[in-house]
Amino acid sequence: MRKLASFAAATSGAYSSASAALRVRGWWDDVNESRQWQDGVFFSLAAAYALVSAVALIQLIRIQRRVPELGWTTQKIFHLMNFLVNGVRALVFGFHVHVFLLHTKVYKLVLLDLPGLLFFSTYTLLVLFWAEIYHQARSLPTDKLRPAYIAVNSIIYVVQVCIWIYLGINDNAAVELASKIFIVAVSFVALLGFSVYGGRLFFLLRRFPIESKGRQKKLYEVGTVTAICVTCFLIRCVVVALSAFDPDVSLEVLDHPILDLFYYTLTEILPSALVLFVLRKLPPKRVSAQYHPIN
Repeated sequence: MRKLASFAAATSGAYSSASAALRVRGWWDDVNESRQWQDGVFFSLAAAYALVSAVALIQLIRIQRRVPELGWTTQKIFHLMNFLVNGVRALVFGFHVHVFLLHTKVYKLVLLDLPGLLFFSTYTLLVLFWAEIYHQARSLPTDKLRPAYIAVNSIIYVVQVCIWIYLGINDNAAVELASKIFIVAVSFVALLGFSVYGGRLFFLLRRFPIESKGRQKKLYEVGTVTAICVTCFLIRCVVVALSAFDPDVSLEVLDHPILDLFYYTLTEILPSALVLFVLRKLPPKRVSAQYHPIN
């Protein structure tokens, strides 16, 4: 009798679990196919991107008013690129119906992937800045860092444009797969850059012999931004890699609104907002040795 009761309980539990899974699956399908959910999610994403873009623009204006004589510094370019990246995303998701339903698939891929590449360029600019600081502190040459940044970004854009051109001529599933794997590789490069130079600069600051409020603040900035960016690019790597092989995780379709909501929030909106908050301090009014204008 005990065995029979145990079997009945196990069967009942398995049935309940299966029933719950089916209900969740049904809810998930209903949400994905709901026009209201799709519009709500994508318009929310558009609003969030627009807000981050506006914050970046306001901060850029504040910096320009604070130090107009310095020209285009790394800090100004970083905020300008944040404004552009998030602004483009806001427009894309604001017109999501037209974007996702474009008849020519390559146009949709360009509109969805190009802001991601610009996001890469924006945040690897921080890696370049940190690399220059680290090399200067260790008395290492810095003359090859900026050309390396430009070269890496140029190669990435050239390769991606070639992929888009080929897809425009011949819509090939294998090339589309290669495009996604390429995005994964690009994200991994950013992850590696933040891990290496963010980590190096963080430990360099920790070993700095003089205790000061400024040192602690820089430790906080470098450590926090490194953690944020490594996490967001890691998530991007994993999700894009999964989407390359599993259509149920595809990010280029209209009927995956919840997936898109979590993906873009965790990989772009939240990281951008947090980094802008951490790096919100305005530069000093007069040029100091710690402030590096771009030549």
